[in-house]
Amino acid sequence: MREQLSFLSSYSAGIGIHLHQDALRRFEIYLKELKAWNQKFNLTAIKEDKGIVIKLFLDSLTPFNLIKTGSMLLDIGSGAGFPGIPLHIADPSLYVTLLDSVNKKVTFMNHIIAELSLTGIEVIHRRAEEFAKTKKSAYDVVISRALTNLSEFIKLGEPFLKPDGILIAMKGSRADEEIRDAAKVLERKKMQVTDIKRFCLPFDYGKRGIVVLSRSL
Repeated sequence: MREQLSFLSSYSAGIGIHLHQDALRRFEIYLKELKAWNQKFNLTAIKEDKGIVIKLFLDSLTPFNLIKTGSMLLDIGSGAGFPGIPLHIADPSLYVTLLDSVNKKVTFMNHIIAELSLTGIEVIHRRAEEFAKTKKSAYDVVISRALTNLSEFIKLGEPFLKPDGILIAMKGSRADEEIRDAAKVLERKKMQVTDIKRFCLPFDYGKRGIVVLSRSL
C-alpha cells in the first residue's frame, strides 16, 4: 500500500500536483476504507491497491490543472467519490458538491468525508435533473467521470453552470467519437469544446481523454 501511495505522490508531482503528507495520509485511509466497504457493498469493480491508486485516485487528479483555486465544483454521478474527493484532498480550497442517486454510494461518501475530516465538501442524494431546479447557474465547474455519453452529460451539466463556467467530461479512448455524436446537443445548448487533453494512465491502465466545454460566445 505504501509503495502504491509513493507512486501516486511521485507521478502526481510529475503532472504538477504536489501532494503533502496530510493529503497522502488521507489517500491511505481512503484506500483502506474503500477496500473494506467494497467487500460488503461492491462500490467499485476495482479491488486491488494498484488499480485503485491508478484508475481511481490518479485518474481523478488528472483534471486538477484545469480547475481554478477556490472554484465551486459539482461532481455528477460521484459513485464512491470520484473525481470530487481526490480533487478536494489535493486542493482543499475547492468547494465540492458530490451528487449521486444511489443510497449505498451516498452513505459511503458521507462516511469517508467524516473519516478524512474534510470540510468544504457536501454529498447530495438526488438525481441531477431534480437538483438542477434549485442550483441553476450555481457552479464554476461541473465534472463527471465515466458517467454517461457526452451528449447526456451536456444536458445534465449545462443548467448548473455559471455564465463563465466549464464542463469537464472525463472520458476514455472514444472522446473524439463522442464529440462528433454530440454535435447537435452542443449547438442546441450553445456549448463548445475548448480543450481536449489526451493521455495514457501508467502501466497500460488505459487511454483517457478529458473534454473541456464552455458556452459559445
